[in-house]
Amino acid sequence: GGLWVKAGHPVMFSAKNIDEAREVATRLGSLARAGTVEEAIAFGDVVFLAVPYGAMEAIGRDHGAALKGKIVLDCGNAVSGRDGAIADVADREGIGLTSQKFLPGTRLVRVFNTIGYTIIASEAGRPDPKLPIPIAGDDADAVKVAASLVQEAGFEPVVAGGLAEARRFQR
Repeated sequence: GGLWVKAGHPVMFSAKNIDEAREVATRLGSLARAGTVEEAIAFGDVVFLAVPYGAMEAIGRDHGAALKGKIVLDCGNAVSGRDGAIADVADREGIGLTSQKFLPGTRLVRVFNTIGYTIIASEAGRPDPKLPIPIAGDDADAVKVAASLVQEAGFEPVVAGGLAEARRFQR
């Protein structure tokens, strides 16, 4: 989010602990703000979803209606030890298709899941060659938006194909 604020985008942060989101927003300046999950979903045309993958089913159940039609950038990875059985489903069916199953009606794009946030922070905007970020999605316009946001964050977007292709760069 901070990279997109730097690029001139208004960004709303949300978290289970709203105070954490407020702290981040305050640090980033006037283009950043904090709100509840519901407020953040309503605020953005694009929602960047960075949660433990085990929360995916609950997010779809609790917020699926509000997310319908939105571009959702999914950077989560399914980890058996943390996320339980959903990790087995993602391994078997592919993480892009599994995410779409839990978030039907969204314009889902898998992106920013191949490297950790500390590397993203340290490598953003480095001189060429830019760090490549793979992207997969079935909605061509959503993929274009995601690619633009990857570029604006200081990376090189690499479109891998549809959501089924996200399996090639899942954890």
